[in-house]
Amino acid sequence: MQKVTREMLIEKASALLAEGKVDRVLGWKNGEFSYDVTPFVFTDVESMKKDFVFGDFAFANFSKYLIKETKKSENKVLVFLKPCDTYSFNQLLTEHRFNREKVYAVGIPCDGMVDVSKIKEIVGDGIISVESGDLIKVETLYDGVKEIAKKDVLAERCVNCKSKKHVAYDELMGEEGEILDSNRFDEVAKLEAMTADERYAFWQNELSRCIRCNACRDVCPACTCEKCVFGNPNSGVENKAASNSFEEKMFHIIRAFHVAGRCTDCGECSRVCPQNIPLHLLNRKFIKDINAFYGDYQAGEEVGSRAPLTNYTKEDLEPSEAVNKEEN
Repeated sequence: MQKVTREMLIEKASALLAEGKVDRVLGWKNGEFSYDVTPFVFTDVESMKKDFVFGDFAFANFSKYLIKETKKSENKVLVFLKPCDTYSFNQLLTEHRFNREKVYAVGIPCDGMVDVSKIKEIVGDGIISVESGDLIKVETLYDGVKEIAKKDVLAERCVNCKSKKHVAYDELMGEEGEILDSNRFDEVAKLEAMTADERYAFWQNELSRCIRCNACRDVCPACTCEKCVFGNPNSGVENKAASNSFEEKMFHIIRAFHVAGRCTDCGECSRVCPQNIPLHLLNRKFIKDINAFYGDYQAGEEVGSRAPLTNYTKEDLEPSEAVNKEEN
């Protein structure tokens, strides 16, 4: 697969800005550390040459950012979309969350992103810098420079990538990929094989670490309510840390039900969680069940497609049938 470089993206953005097709660029810039890459809106070529970055930590799914960004101007914004991002892009269009006419989308290939937590498991803390490539070069305060094979530190969602194919763009850079035969439901199957008590203990342990920072909700492309139920001052649980084990689970279970049938499995929720809770497994359980009960369905694959949970047919599975199907 042809790799797209930082310089190629800057060149493409420069041309589109010069032609007047767009007046700003939604891209990436470094945060406090080289592996702490954050979304940023660039308005000129000089600032891009100075601060624009692209590499193994350009995780951010820009689709959700378009909701507010398209309301700022009548002109188009340029957005670079990796294959997995395009599914969220289409899903948000299906839900009429942004104006497609105000976006110029450029599809870019992706060979996987690197999980810094996996790097830290190998080299420890004290990372000074990380250099991208097939061999990741990590400079640390204590042990100098270490080299790690990129394949050994790929993010979980990239190890189990569902598709290298873009399902939306105005222009494509590089070669188009294909939908993959993913193993993304393997971990869900392991949970399903547990007893009810074992599963309860698993999620009790995971969710007990939640600090209710709301990072998962804020980054999720499917969480776009203008007023979240957990932002309701009359709810008794408004943006606060859980006071008991019931509240620990309530937030995440309600959120998982809310995005059921709409989650594209982009993995952003788990990526941004400071407590490393595998929140994507909740969503994948719903996706796996929807596929089993109603036939294979991928949210965001087509603009306008109706999820099985919102599209009644006479052949829909009855609750008793669903229980029997799970047991068998």
